[in-house]
Amino acid sequence: MEYIYEPEGVCPMQIKFDINGDIITNIEFFGGCNGNLKIIAKLLEGKTVNEIYEKLIGNTCGRKNTSCADQLAKAVKEAYEKSTAA
Repeated sequence: MEYIYEPEGVCPMQIKFDINGDIITNIEFFGGCNGNLKIIAKLLEGKTVNEIYEKLIGNTCGRKNTSCADQLAKAVKEAYEKSTAA
């Protein structure tokens, strides 16, 4: 299932990925630091929601209280919770 998330407090305007059970694939960030976000997507390809969430949640960027990685963690958790509630 494709999931689209609109992050808050970061440069990307949108994060898109596929979720199949608890496996995340095809992560794409729209906006932000292109090179850094591409490598995050590659490194996390095929990981579980829990693996991604535990590694990325709470990561900050500069003086912000969040980051692209932190927003991705929130996105995958939200997607998983919505997919299992249905």
